[in-house]
Amino acid sequence: MSEKPLTYKDAGVDIDAGNALVERIRPSVAATRRPEVLAGLGGFGGLFALPPGRYEEPVLVSGTDGVGTKLKLAQQTGRHATIGIDLVAMCANDVLVTGAEPLFFLDYFACGRLDVDTAATVIEGIAEGCRQAGAALIGGETAEMPDMYAEGEYDLAGFCVGAVERKEMIDGSRIGTGDALIGIASSGPHSNGYSLIRRVLERTGDVDIDGQPASQRLLAPTRIYVRAVRKLMEQVPVRGLAHITGGGITENLPRIHGNTLDAEIDTHSWRRGPVFDWLAEHGGIDFAEMRRTFNCGVGMIAVIEEERVDAALESLAASGERAWRIGRMIAGNGKVRYV
Repeated sequence: MSEKPLTYKDAGVDIDAGNALVERIRPSVAATRRPEVLAGLGGFGGLFALPPGRYEEPVLVSGTDGVGTKLKLAQQTGRHATIGIDLVAMCANDVLVTGAEPLFFLDYFACGRLDVDTAATVIEGIAEGCRQAGAALIGGETAEMPDMYAEGEYDLAGFCVGAVERKEMIDGSRIGTGDALIGIASSGPHSNGYSLIRRVLERTGDVDIDGQPASQRLLAPTRIYVRAVRKLMEQVPVRGLAHITGGGITENLPRIHGNTLDAEIDTHSWRRGPVFDWLAEHGGIDFAEMRRTFNCGVGMIAVIEEERVDAALESLAASGERAWRIGRMIAGNGKVRYV
């Protein structure tokens, strides 16, 4: 007897499920549309036209990132609604530090077997992140790859493109001695340090942190700073911006201020928050390790002239951000000093 003819679905790839997903997410994607977008879902490439006359000398700025092992926590708890916001945030915030406006975003969703409900929830979160960043979600890829991922597992990658006028780029070259450092609050660990975080959770279980289950607290989505920081840039000359990701302030701030300056950080100028206190206590993590692993409550740092501090803090507060003057620039050799 001859064997039954095989189909792609027999091999683990369900084309109909993929088509159903596209239809499911279409309204969410449409909600992110900008006037510059020239085509909807379904093409071989996303089309975006820079508006004539908007820029004299535009510089395109691109960024790509993932969410790291925070994905494992989302998958273990079945909470998928905000992990897409994390994906957009990690890319859009990186593009933002050059002074660029995020214009459009693409995503890559890979899994072993496509669960339409889960994938739709994740991509709806991506669309929400795009709305927060003001970027259009103009395309993506859903890859169903049997045997590459265990049941229920998926992976994410994101790609963001922005634009900035060349003469308005922020590259840190204007940062000087005496400039003030403004720290803008994070919403938690954002999307960094989760391999260590999950080890702490293995020790403690899903205990409460300040009245909420630890897993819920730790899945708080990464803050997207685009609207608040772009408003700040309109009101105050910003000399430098640093997105505080993996490596914390210790590793990220020196990326923008060169090797003839040090950043002097007053560690008493802000409170890092209950999640970080819990991680330090229950993980037995010392201060130096905390500072070079996590953002410790500060997700973005702006460098401005000292006399602009009050105006900067007022602007950020008006945009709904918590912010503090956390330090200053001093002569040095490219380090961060904590006092």
